[in-house]
Amino acid sequence: MLNELTLKKDINTFSVCPENPTGKKGEGAKATLDKGSAARAARELGQGWKVNPYIIVQAGETATLADIRGEGAIKHFWITDNAKCGRQLILRIYFDDCDTPAVHAPLSDFFANADYNEYRQISSLAMCYNPRKGMNCYFEMPYFKSFRVELENIGATAANVYYQLDCEEKKLPPNSLYFHAQFRRVNPLPYKSVYTILDKIQGNGLYVGTYLHWGVKSNGWWGEGEIKFYIDGDTEFPSICGTGTEDYFCGAYDFGVDGKYTEFSTPYTGLSKVGYTDGMYQSQRYFDMYRWHITDPVYFKEDLRVTIQALGWRSEERYLPLQDDISSVAYWYSDNLDDAYLPMLSADDLELI
Repeated sequence: MLNELTLKKDINTFSVCPENPTGKKGEGAKATLDKGSAARAARELGQGWKVNPYIIVQAGETATLADIRGEGAIKHFWITDNAKCGRQLILRIYFDDCDTPAVHAPLSDFFANADYNEYRQISSLAMCYNPRKGMNCYFEMPYFKSFRVELENIGATAANVYYQLDCEEKKLPPNSLYFHAQFRRVNPLPYKSVYTILDKIQGNGLYVGTYLHWGVKSNGWWGEGEIKFYIDGDTEFPSICGTGTEDYFCGAYDFGVDGKYTEFSTPYTGLSKVGYTDGMYQSQRYFDMYRWHITDPVYFKEDLRVTIQALGWRSEERYLPLQDDISSVAYWYSDNLDDAYLPMLSADDLELI
């Protein structure tokens, strides 16, 4: 990537944020004290002095963060907020005047950290979760005609939201694909059921990432389950089958070092421990895991389905199907904007308990 900095390009950079909600040239920092969210702090300095750095999204309200027409791509998305709990804010991103969102997920889960109340650093190529709640996405999001970003507050309290979308206005290659992200949750997973990460996805594209928030509801090791990719017409048996949950997330042997789960955050994979106590194999723990298929995307030409088993151990060295609390966000690119996502869950059904 560094060598590309030496090349001349026909690109215009623009940014959308509360200080420049239209992203237009020369339109930043124009808010006046009578309309600024931080008017009190800037009252002695006036226009141009951080008068409107955030928006307030009231309970039950849907705010439009950006509504841009043209051709180009979102290159970087930074956001933070003072929401009282994880999953209070629901993110939706629409491309090219489509009525259904290509990105639909709780804000916290989209950035691979479901629980707002417990900070864990993520230092990866696709997502960074930085102190104290600096959420960053680096997946490029192309659009040919337009994009719109919405944030819905399904909580009981208002939230202050700071954000910035760094974008490029440019001519896209005609075969550019749309970015997608879809959230799911099952709590608890029915006995002997398989958790579905992604299903009924049509089109030509590539799968680029998985985030899992896993709530363990029984004692013992919980990560023996295989991930499976059903590609282009696969029915009973998949084309790609993993060897275990920790293996898919590029760890091994229970993520354990010296008898303890061990956190890690790398450019492509990571594990964060939530609800952690000393030792291993105790119930009522929560884990965040991410895996970005940046150098090893899973390509599909017609359709894609992705599942993972919830599998532990029982007596006599036998597998135990688990009934855990599992949430996921799947990330992919495709040429199709017509995929039907599951409806977003209610605030009660999303709650982390």
